[in-house]
Amino acid sequence: MKTFLFACVHNAGRSQMAAAFFNRYAEEGCRAISAGTEPAANVHPEVVEAMREIGIELSDSRPQKLTEGLARNAEYLVTMGCGEKCPFVPGLRVIDWSIPDPKGQAPEKVREIRDQIDRAVKNLLSADCPDCFVPESQAKTVSGRI
Repeated sequence: MKTFLFACVHNAGRSQMAAAFFNRYAEEGCRAISAGTEPAANVHPEVVEAMREIGIELSDSRPQKLTEGLARNAEYLVTMGCGEKCPFVPGLRVIDWSIPDPKGQAPEKVREIRDQIDRAVKNLLSADCPDCFVPESQAKTVSGRI
């Protein structure tokens, strides 16, 4: 199983969206999980709504703590804003995306961020895991805990 770990500070926005998109577009044998350095209690409501608009349900997802143990089980760590707070794990490939936090943003801005993350995930899959990437027409339904 090839595992990608998406991390941001609260695991309530960007990393949740990224993991959901990854799991939508990934073949069996590849998966994404998400975590945060300071996890929030819930996924941000504006993120849940923006993802629901495109058929991805995150209302049951719960932020989780980014730990060294969680990172050790991944091959890739994609960070979005956690900086030095993200754990260092030898052998783990780290990629940093500069993507704004959707928390408290207007719906139009959250949609822009969502679409930016969607494109970034597709680029990541096609470049770093092409054997995992399924065409959008065959994308899976995603819901539940990411």
